[in-house]
Amino acid sequence: MDNQNQQPGQQVQIEVSPEVAKGIYSNFAVISHSHAEFVVDCSSMLPGQPKAQVVSRIILAPEHAKRLAFALQENIMRYEKEFGTIDLGQPQAPQAPQGPRTANPFGNGEA
Repeated sequence: MDNQNQQPGQQVQIEVSPEVAKGIYSNFAVISHSHAEFVVDCSSMLPGQPKAQVVSRIILAPEHAKRLAFALQENIMRYEKEFGTIDLGQPQAPQAPQGPRTANPFGNGEA
């Protein structure tokens, strides 16, 4: 993502502490917004469990959320060019409904 206060050609140095470098695993996210910000709650959800534990919350200005969306799309295109299409498990049958898919990787929690 770019920084509007940055001079052209200037590079930003990013420092990552060892604790942050470990990363936090997330397989479920909930995104909400107000007029001033986007909130991304990254969660870890186990199969068969009805509750997801929020492990990290990211709060972004709308402009930065849009830049993040563009950066993710660009990186997904690069990934798929190198490794192949990311399969979301969408139905292959022509008569299957083409509605929006759930973001829940484990279904709706009902057994």
